[in-house]
Parts: sequence; structure tokens; C-alpha cells
Amino acid sequence: MERDMECRFCHKAFSKGEHLRIQDTGSRPFVCKHCKRPFGRQDSLMRHEKLHARTENARFASSPSALVTKPVTPESLHNSDAGDGNDPSLAGGPSSDQGHNDQDAAAAATIQNMTPLSDLDFELIWPDSEDLFQTIMSSDVSSQWQLPLATLPFPPESYSSRNVSIGSPSSFDDRAPSIGIIPSGGNHQAVHDVSEMIVSLSSSVTAAAGSTSITSVFLDECLHMFFVRFIPTFPVLHRQTFVFRECTHPLLLNAIAIGSLYLGPKDAVAKGEALWRLAHTAVATSWQTLMTHRGPYDACQGVQLVITSLLGQVYGALSKNRAIRTTSQAFRALGLFCASHCGMFNCEPFSASSLLSSNASKAEKDHQWRVWASSEIQRRALLAHYMLDGLIAHMSGEPTSVRHASNQLGLPSSEAAFEAATADEWLSHLHTESADQSSFRSIFRILFSPVDDARWLGYTFSAFSFRVLLEGLQSLVSDCDENGNAAVGVPTKAEIRRALARVYESIARELSLPTSDRLETYLRWHAICLDAMKNSSLMCKYVCNRYNVDQHIWANGKVTKPEPDLIRWANTDDGRRALLHAVAIQDIIEQLPRGRAHAIHMPSSLFAAATVYSVFSLAGIVTVKLPSAIDWKDVLSTIDDPSMNLAELSGAAIDSDTVRYIRGEYNHDFCPSGATRNLLYEFNSIQKLFGCLSTQWGVSSDMEEVVSQWISLCH
Repeated sequence: MERDMECRFCHKAFSKGEHLRIQDTGSRPFVCKHCKRPFGRQDSLMRHEKLHARTENARFASSPSALVTKPVTPESLHNSDAGDGNDPSLAGGPSSDQGHNDQDAAAAATIQNMTPLSDLDFELIWPDSEDLFQTIMSSDVSSQWQLPLATLPFPPESYSSRNVSIGSPSSFDDRAPSIGIIPSGGNHQAVHDVSEMIVSLSSSVTAAAGSTSITSVFLDECLHMFFVRFIPTFPVLHRQTFVFRECTHPLLLNAIAIGSLYLGPKDAVAKGEALWRLAHTAVATSWQTLMTHRGPYDACQGVQLVITSLLGQVYGALSKNRAIRTTSQAFRALGLFCASHCGMFNCEPFSASSLLSSNASKAEKDHQWRVWASSEIQRRALLAHYMLDGLIAHMSGEPTSVRHASNQLGLPSSEAAFEAATADEWLSHLHTESADQSSFRSIFRILFSPVDDARWLGYTFSAFSFRVLLEGLQSLVSDCDENGNAAVGVPTKAEIRRALARVYESIARELSLPTSDRLETYLRWHAICLDAMKNSSLMCKYVCNRYNVDQHIWANGKVTKPEPDLIRWANTDDGRRALLHAVAIQDIIEQLPRGRAHAIHMPSSLFAAATVYSVFSLAGIVTVKLPSAIDWKDVLSTIDDPSMNLAELSGAAIDSDTVRYIRGEYNHDFCPSGATRNLLYEFNSIQKLFGCLSTQWGVSSDMEEVVSQWISLCH
């Protein structure tokens, strides 16, 4: 056997397989000659020693007077921040070399500012991910302290001496660079703390995480993917002012878990699930402590717990693991409860009247930018909980947890202001934009006005705001029964359809929306319109029960209500309306660019379309002729709709192709110019789309299995 690995101490040769076995046991035979730190892999040691060399070189170049102090290394920064018990000068309390530590921190900041990205030729975007990996692979860290009940496992030497709140630095000046800068040392303590939590939170859960062979490259890629793939489709964190060290550990773990969904290797799913379980365990056992946490710019306590809950719910609701999906649903309203308990709904919004002028100092503008960003993140996290609540209700066919129409939160900022790269750019946007403090509650009131209200035309909505509005309409749809009868105080389905038509016109009128955002917004709009015709989740359960199709999308797929005649429904006006929306959903998903084909509402929307296809195919309606151009206002408000104002329809509109199709008058003889669709062919295309979606959202795998069984029934 070829032996190409050699021990640095005894010079004994090892094969690569033997080397890996040493690594798996937690052995770390490779020791840094500068700081005596052990490593489990030789390539890890080499990268670590490069950091020593670069740090010292940059230190000599930036400050000759600093030669009298000890070398600046990730370990020295770690020791100065955490109070490492191995350093005699720090073991008994405040160090007598505090001045030296301050000089070290200043030198480190200088190094970070002066070192260009091209000079850091490490393979990792976050070099500190190596620390995270090394601690996960260590076998003895979990025994270094006992885990108290209902507290996060922070090592005493790291936190007890600093008297800081969970996940926060000792002072605002200690915060690390934002995500846009390569953190070559400032984030060391945060990554170290998260890694120690991973190996010590719970012996059983940690063993599961360790058994998945998590590597530093994996963690690095997950963090990168979270920000470049997920956040653009779900902007609830402000990348430009994001500081790693200011985040609580469960929030970071959930972010890493979501990022794992965008990686190619098959084992990435198992690794992400292990990290999600760690985060979930931390929240379940420490939510009271996390609820008291307050970031340096947060308006109140508990903001990061609400964000953590949100990210965990997103991952759980769309997970391939059925147990995780069930667990996520059980904690469905926890985030909104915590937000209410912490008083987040009562926080004063950022006042536009207090905006600094463009002549203010850089430090003042940067501080106000971060205060605004924290306020905006808090609002978006709460609004995103409403969005997720509506999405889960749509997937399960159940009513929402809260009343969306009574949402008193104000509109979020424009995407241009939220995505500004600098404080100056942000200020420029806010100075030119009109501040709108309208609440969603008042907007819903105007939206459902029985007559056209001119105030509705004055609103400018971002893609994020449209999604909040749409989930509010979805919540109202879920309060109506199969016959269209609404609960007391809830608009009828006819009134909801009119409101949906108004929202569609607003989406089309909002020229500032990027193409991808517009398509994603239309996608959700069509899915809600489809449910306004027929509850797609309940319809799926009916089909599966009647034809004995196994499904694992819902924990309880049985229905006790009498099954409707779905074959008859396929030949009704509402059935044809639903089919138009189903075809539009499929077309939109096929148009979306690859980088945006993973919005969180995509799997449920596509499955609703597949459900309609199954009903039509089983009813024997395989080939359909559709109008080449659809007037969606006519789809929602035809002459048969009691809410329709006949004065709004001209003679041409009454005889439009859309209206004739809905009435069943559109066929090959009278309308030869339309488009013909074969639903069995479209079914096959949908199955392939689910295969693509399952790489990000695992619940699509269960949906694909159901679609496959439906296809077999239809042939």
C-alpha cells in the first residue's frame, strides 16, 4: 500500500485512508510552530501558518512601532477577546497588557483594511470557517464544560469574564467587518463560538452533525450561498451592514442550513439537516434567554430570535425530511408570539425627518445607516412571518394563524434603498423617496372598497410588499368554504376576486419591478387566484383518497367531508378559470431565470397547477384549446360574477375570447387561432420541474412522487 502521509513527530508514514481515520477520531497531530495550535489536517495547518506570515508582514508594513508588541494572530485576537485560560496574563481577570491588546486590535483593523482580496489566496471566502471545522472534528471539546438547562453552551472562559449578552461583542467597536469584506481575523471569535456550540449543544445531535463529515469548505460555501442565492429572493437580512459577530448562534446555524440547500453534493442535505436540528434544539431549550438578547442597533429585545424562527420555519416547511416538516409546523406561530411579547409591533418606525444631510461625517452616516437597517430588518422579519404563515396555510389547506387584514405594520422600504451598497447611496435614495407610513391594515381597507378608490392608484409597492398583500388575500380565501360562503366579517369570494384583479393591475403598472421579481409576484398571484376558484390542497386530498394514491405532503391527508364531483367541476366556469391559472403558473416557472427559480412559494404553486391538471386529465379532458391572449380581469370578473359592474364591460369585452372560453364556447370550430395544449404532455414537463425544484426545496420530492402516480392513472 502506498504511504504518502508522514507524521511530523515520529516520521511514520501513513496512507491517505489511515490519515482520514486519524482525523475521524479527533486526533490533531499537526501543530503550528508559531502558536502550538494542533490541527487534524496538514493542509489546514499550512493555511493557518500562511495567516501568521501574512499578518506579521502586514504588521511590519503598517506600523514599525508595533514591533515591540506580541505578533497579531487569530489566536491573539481570540485570546484578547475571549480570555483564554491558557494565557497567564488573562486567567485572573483584566490583563495588565491591555494597551498591547488595544494595539493588536488596531493593527488587525489596519491589516483588514489594507489587504486586498486578491492577496488572500485562501480557498475559503471566510478563512475562519477552518476554525469551525476543526472544532467540529474535535472529540474532547464537549467535555470542557457542562451544559446548563435552558441556556446556550457558551464556554466560561469566553463569556463569563466579559459580561455580555448572547451573541454580542463586548463593545460596538469590536464588531467585525461586514459581509462584503473578507474577515481575516475579526470574526474569529464568532466562528469559534458557533463551532463550540455545534459540538457541545447535545451529545446526540452533535454526533449526528459530526457523522455527516462537515468540512470548512462546506460551511464556507453555505454562508456564501445563503447571501447570494437565498437573500435576493427573500430579503430579510441586510447584507451590507451584516456583522457576523453580532448574530446569535442559532440564527447563524439556520442561515448555514438554508445555504446548504443550494449546494450540489448529495450529502449536503444531511449536513444541513444536522445543523438545523442544532439550531432548533438551541431555540427550544433557550428561547427565554434568546428573547432577552438585544443587538447593538436593535430597537427592542428578541429581534434575532424572531429572525431565527423565521429562517428555521422556512427551512422546515420546505424540507425533504417529513419529521422536520412536522416539527416546523408545530412551532408555526412561535415567531409572531415572541415578537408580540417583546413589543416589536409597538416600536416606533425610523423617522425620515431625522435623516442626516449629505454633508454629515462618515461616522455619523454609517451609524444612522445601521440604525435604519436594524429597524428595517425588524419590520421585514415580521412581515415575512405573515408571508410564511400564508404559505403554510396554502400548503396545508388550513386557515392562517393570525388575521392578516388587521396587520398594522407599515410598508417596508424600497428595494433600491435596502440594497444600497454604501451609507451615501442609502441617504441619496431616502432623500429622494417619499416616506409612506401607511399600514397594511389601511391598505386592505382601501383594496376592498366597493368602488374604485383613487388612493389605491397612489401606492407604490415593492415585490416584498406585494407578497405581503397577496398572503393577506390568501388568508381571506382560506376563510371561505367550498361554496364560497365566508365566515362572519370576511369578504366573499366575489369580493376577493375583485381585490385580486386590482392587485394584478398594480403589479402590471409597477414599472420599477425587475423582471424576475415581477414574474415571481405573478406566480404567487396566480396560485392564490386558483385557490379562490377551488381549494387546491383539499382537491388534492380528494383525488388521492378516491384513487388510493399515497402522499406524504401532509401528515393527515384524510378528508371527512363528502367528496365533490370533480369531473363535473372540470366542466364548470370555475374549473376552466382554474385551468387558465394552472397553465400560467407552469409558463412563468419555465420563464424564470435559473438563478431565481427557487422562490419559497414555487413548490406549492406548481403543485396546485399539477392538481388541476390531474382533475382535468382524469375527467377525460386531455386536449384543450386556450385563447392566445388572456384578459385576467375577465377571468376573475366575468359577466356571471355578481360583483361585476356591467358598465365596466363593453360589448367587445363581453364577447372576448377569454369570456367565451370560460363559458365553454371556445373551441376549434369557432376559434381556430387559439393555442392547443395536451395536458398529459404538460404533466410530464411539470414532473421534470419538480425534479429541479427538489434540489433546493426537498418537499418537492414528495410532490413529484404524487404527480408520478397521477400520470400513471391518466395513461
